[in-house]
Amino acid sequence: MCAPYWRDLLALPWLRILCLFALPCLAGCRRAPSVSGAWDASVSVGSTIVPFRFVVEGDGADLRGSFFNGNDKITSTTTHAKGETIVFSYPEYGSTLAVRSAKERLEGTYTYTNEVVYPFEAQRIRPAPTRSAAPTIAGLWTVEVTGKKNEQAWRLIVGQSGADVSASILRLDGDSGAATGRYDGHKFVLGHFSGARPLRLELTPQADGTLTVELDSYYTYRAVRAEESLAKGLPEPADPSQFTRLENPTAPFAFSFPDIDGRIVSNTDRRFQHKVVIVSIGGSWCPGCHDEVRFLVDLHRKYHDRGLEVVFLSFEEARELKTLDRLRAFVTRYHVDFPVLVAGDTRLVRLKLPEIVNLEAFPTTLYVGRDGIVRGIHTGFAGTATGSFHQSLTGEMTVTVERLLAEP
Repeated sequence: MCAPYWRDLLALPWLRILCLFALPCLAGCRRAPSVSGAWDASVSVGSTIVPFRFVVEGDGADLRGSFFNGNDKITSTTTHAKGETIVFSYPEYGSTLAVRSAKERLEGTYTYTNEVVYPFEAQRIRPAPTRSAAPTIAGLWTVEVTGKKNEQAWRLIVGQSGADVSASILRLDGDSGAATGRYDGHKFVLGHFSGARPLRLELTPQADGTLTVELDSYYTYRAVRAEESLAKGLPEPADPSQFTRLENPTAPFAFSFPDIDGRIVSNTDRRFQHKVVIVSIGGSWCPGCHDEVRFLVDLHRKYHDRGLEVVFLSFEEARELKTLDRLRAFVTRYHVDFPVLVAGDTRLVRLKLPEIVNLEAFPTTLYVGRDGIVRGIHTGFAGTATGSFHQSLTGEMTVTVERLLAEP
């Protein structure tokens, strides 16, 4: 009796129209909420909580998850679903972020290249609460460092807009990335995570004008404004252009390693004869190498026709050497169009390049003249997070290349 009754009702035109509107609405109600938008995120590194910004764009099968390093955006290459879990992939780091949405929150794990797993969580970005007036800490600071083998001081670069602050630590081996955060009424709490080098940074102003700098809730240092550091007896940060050297600076720099496809590439090859060559020593696991290679790609394209060659000597972890998947993704991500050579295991750097003294940081960059002789070496790379230091370094690299190209 029920079926004929409903058939009679559905024969009414008004009810048919109502069903046309109601059924899509009911289907939409069953859809999972969109995860697109900006998120206040964090990863847990041991007992340290590292806050940072994470953005999801797109919808459905076309989702993209992005980390940030200042203005640099690090976006997932592929995304796929596993049940209720969304997996964002970052193959140039050999890593994935797997998240599930639950009541306006994201929860999951970030699995890094060497199977290190960081718990991840996020909530929708909301307007920041009004804070009391924040003290001014913008500017350049010198951080006292003790117990480090090669360094006695670092640079701390701070930018500020009211209670909002961004900062980066510049060491001999490069920078920490751009950490961002706010004043909480007592101290500035900042975080950085761009798929690598997680950092929690707390900056506490002191009555004497110094800063207490706490890294990862563990290491504590004192910082003095750079213009006052010499008067207060602080040492200068190490000079990255003077730290690394060659045992025999008059001998031509030699290399011979296979490329990603197994072909041997050597400094004696015709393509390098009477050319200016930049040799960058690093690896796909190295955040500073990701920063530098983008500039090297631009430099190579600008000056290649005038006689510039670039070579990347990649030292990789043993696990990566089996497949080279991460290194291939690194080449693809940055559109590298110069030779990338597989120099060996990271543990064998000194054995493979014994002529280089104080090869302690990645990247380390060599400038080779047309005669095959190394004319300069720079340790580390100051990324875009360091502002004027990045501009100064890339300017110096360009000037060096032009000067060497001008030689007969």
